[in-house]
Amino acid sequence: MRTDDDSWDITESVGVTALGIAAIRAAETQRPDALFRDPYAQRLVAAVGTEGWLRIAQGQVRADDENANRMYQSMSGFAVARTCYFDSYFADAAAEGIRQVVILAAGLDARAYRIQWPSGTVVYELDQPKVLQFKAAALADARPTVDRREVAVDLRHDWPKALRDKGFDTSAPTAWLAEGLLRYLPTEAQDRLLDDVVALSAPGSRTALNIGRGNRPDEQLRSMRAQALQQLGVRLPDGPLWYPDEGRSDPREWFAAKGWTVTEADPPSVLIDHGRDVPEQVAADMRRQILMTAIRPRGDDNR
Repeated sequence: MRTDDDSWDITESVGVTALGIAAIRAAETQRPDALFRDPYAQRLVAAVGTEGWLRIAQGQVRADDENANRMYQSMSGFAVARTCYFDSYFADAAAEGIRQVVILAAGLDARAYRIQWPSGTVVYELDQPKVLQFKAAALADARPTVDRREVAVDLRHDWPKALRDKGFDTSAPTAWLAEGLLRYLPTEAQDRLLDDVVALSAPGSRTALNIGRGNRPDEQLRSMRAQALQQLGVRLPDGPLWYPDEGRSDPREWFAAKGWTVTEADPPSVLIDHGRDVPEQVAADMRRQILMTAIRPRGDDNR
């Protein structure tokens, strides 16, 4: 059960979700038609050594139950789609001259290692101390392609100060990423985080994130995912990992009200645009999520 001051490492609570995404990225990387390459994902999963996650990372994901297979296909399809979307987001930001990147709840994200960033770029990775410690140990002999700066902090606490203490420049435009984050924050913590992002964003900054459409009860969806993963040899932590959607702001409306330009993408369409077929039932499941980008106009002097 989540509590307001809970903490975790990579094998507990919310940390397990980062492990699952890394396993899916590892499996995608092994495909001959891979839409991206993340050579570090397999190493991160292997460092934990959980048999079920290793099987997923190696692409051994066939379950006996048709519904479990469909649920896994939608989960993995969405994870691949959002990786493609956010990779493109960072490429666009770099093309616009942005050299400051902040990855909120970085988890096992390896973009600081696998992407060739423009010279002068700084990537800040924020997450729980134990999560960052695990990643540092697992990738100890790997060399980032960028100036990577760890910020060990709970996002429910004063992370802006911790970020500034690491050299964050409030006068420079920033590309923010909140991948798979918001539902793991209490409602008030989400609003506070978005307020802080805007307060720290110079004109020309942008933010990318994903949100659920909220058209299925969280507990029902959690149960379906848990059953699918259990057939693949993975047990999720007991109890809900998400906080309720009731009273939660819609980030699309929230950023638009601040004067930012908001665009959104449909996850199955991202895969289709990359040349991958998506079965209609799987596409319907994937559409429970929305990918979005919000850009602050360069001439906007009001924070």
